[in-house]
Amino acid sequence: MRIPRKLVATFSICGYDPVTEEIGVAVQSKFLAVGAVVPWVKAGVGAIATQSWANTSYGTDGLKLLQAGFSPQEVIERLTKADEGRNLRQLGVIDNTGRSASFTGTECYPWAGGLAGENFACQGNILVGGETVQAMADTFNSTRGDLAERLLAALDAGQQAGGDSRGKQSAALYVAKEKGGYGGYNDRYIDLRVDDHPEPIKELMRIHSLYKLYFYKTKPGNIITIEGALVREIQELLNKWGYQTPVSGVLDASFNEALKTFYLTENFDERICDHGYIDQEVLAFMRQKS
Repeated sequence: MRIPRKLVATFSICGYDPVTEEIGVAVQSKFLAVGAVVPWVKAGVGAIATQSWANTSYGTDGLKLLQAGFSPQEVIERLTKADEGRNLRQLGVIDNTGRSASFTGTECYPWAGGLAGENFACQGNILVGGETVQAMADTFNSTRGDLAERLLAALDAGQQAGGDSRGKQSAALYVAKEKGGYGGYNDRYIDLRVDDHPEPIKELMRIHSLYKLYFYKTKPGNIITIEGALVREIQELLNKWGYQTPVSGVLDASFNEALKTFYLTENFDERICDHGYIDQEVLAFMRQKS
C-alpha cells in the first residue's frame, strides 16, 4: 500500500463540556506538527478535526456553518458534497450543544473509522484497528476532570489500544473557552503542541501539567496561611534563589516583596495570593525546585 506523503494519518477526539462550556480537540499522528493542520476550534461555536488527506478549509468553513446554525451532520454533508476529494477525507465535528458527527471517506487507508456520541466525536485512519477509536470514546466518557484532562486521557488510551500503525511523532491539544485566553482577551484557553517527539502524547501531558501550574487559577481550597515554621522555610528558599529577605520567621514588607518578585519571575501571575497566604501548588513547586 502506497501512502501519500501529505496524508495526515492520525487519530483525534473532539470534545465538549456542557458545564464549563469548554470545547476542544486532541490529536496524535505520525506526521510533523499535526497541531498546525487538524484542530479548529471556536468558543461558543464548535470544534472540528480535519485529517487523512486533510482539507484545512473544512476547519474555517465548518466553523462558519456551525455558527450559522447547521448541525454537525449537516456541516459534514455540506463540506463533503462540494469537495471532489471527499473520499480521502476524514473529520469530526461537534457543536456548542454537544451534538456531534464523524465522517470517514470510502478511500481512507485502513483501519479507518470513527464514533460519535453526546459531547464527543473520535476518528482515526491508518490505525492498528478499531480498538483505538473505541478506547478513546470509552475513556472520554469515564474520565473525571476538566475537558483538557479528559481529552488527553482519551488520546493516551487510544495510543495504548494501538494508535497510528506507522508510529508516533506529534500531538496537540486545543481547547477554547469564552475569554479563556491569557488576560481574557480571546478564547484560546489551551493551545499546546508537541511537533516532533518519540513519545508525543506523554510529552503533551507533561507540558499540560506545567500549563495547569502556571496558568490555571488558584482554587480557593488550595490557599493556606503562611505561619509558624512555614514562614522561615519560605524565607530560606527565597534567599537560596537570590530573593533577598531576612530569615527571621516574621512576615514583613521584605518578605512580601521577595515572594511577589518570585511569583512574577516564575510566571505565577495567576497564583498570586493576598499577603500572608500561599497557593499549596506553588509551595509544592518551591519545595521541589529546592
